[in-house]
Amino acid sequence: MRVRTVGAVLSLVAVLAGGRIVAAMRSTTDADAGVASMVSGAVGQPGGSGTGRLSVAVRDLDTGVTGRYSTADGHRFVTASIVKVDILVTLLLRAQEQHRPLTDRERQLAGVMIQDSDNDAASTLWSELGAAAVTRTHQALGLRSTTVGAGTAWGLTTTTADDQLRLLAAIMTPHSPLTDSSRQYAVSLMRAVRADQQWGVSAAADPGTVSGLKNGWLPRSDDGLWVINSVGEVRHDGHRLLIAVLSDGQPSQQTGISLVETAARAAAEAVD
Repeated sequence: MRVRTVGAVLSLVAVLAGGRIVAAMRSTTDADAGVASMVSGAVGQPGGSGTGRLSVAVRDLDTGVTGRYSTADGHRFVTASIVKVDILVTLLLRAQEQHRPLTDRERQLAGVMIQDSDNDAASTLWSELGAAAVTRTHQALGLRSTTVGAGTAWGLTTTTADDQLRLLAAIMTPHSPLTDSSRQYAVSLMRAVRADQQWGVSAAADPGTVSGLKNGWLPRSDDGLWVINSVGEVRHDGHRLLIAVLSDGQPSQQTGISLVETAARAAAEAVD
C-alpha cells in the first residue's frame, strides 16, 4: 500500500478482517496541516480569487485520514442547493420510521431534486417534511453546526465543511441510521446528476470513474457575490474520498467553480 505522508505523526492500526490485514490510518492535526499546505498553495490566499471565503474537508474512507483547511474559522456557509441532500436523507428516514418504501410521487420528487437540482421539488418536500424534521436529521447525524433556513428558505440553511463530511458519511458508509437500501438509493441519485452539474469535487476523481455529488450555487441579493459549494464522494488514486468544499463571496459563478475544483484536487492529493 502506497501512502503519501501528510504530517509527521500518523498512527497506523492493523485490523485483521476476513483473513486479511487491513491498514487504517488515523489522522492528527498534521493531516490538517498537509491539506492546508496543498490547498492554500493551489488556490492562493485568501480563497484564490482575492475575495471570499473557502473551507475544505476531506476524508479518505480507505485509510481514515481526515484533513481540513479554512480561510474563515468559525464561519458557517449558506448551503444553497447542497441542502437538498439533507432533505433527501430526512425523507428516507421518515419512510424508514413508517416501515414503508418511498411512494412513486416521493421518488419522482427526490429524483428531480437531486439529479436536476429542481427547486420546486425541494420546496414541496421541505414543506411536507417540515424544517423541524430536517433539524432532527441533523441532530441524529451529529451535524452540530448546521442550522436550517427560516421558514421556506431552505437554501439559506447554514453549515460547515465538517458537518458536510458527517452527512456524506451517513450516505456513503454503513455507520449510519440509513438502511443499506436507503443509502444505495441516495448514492444512485447523486451519481446521476445532470451532465452540466457534474462539476466541483468530481474534478478530483480518477478518469473513467463515477462520482456521487451535489452542488450548490447562489448569487446573493445583497452584494451580488456568489455562494459556490460542492460535496460528494470521488475515487482518487484508487481511494474512496469524501470531499466537501464550501465558498462564498465569489465574484462570479465560474470563478467560484474554478476555485472549488482547484481546492478539491489539492485536498485529494494531500491525503493520497
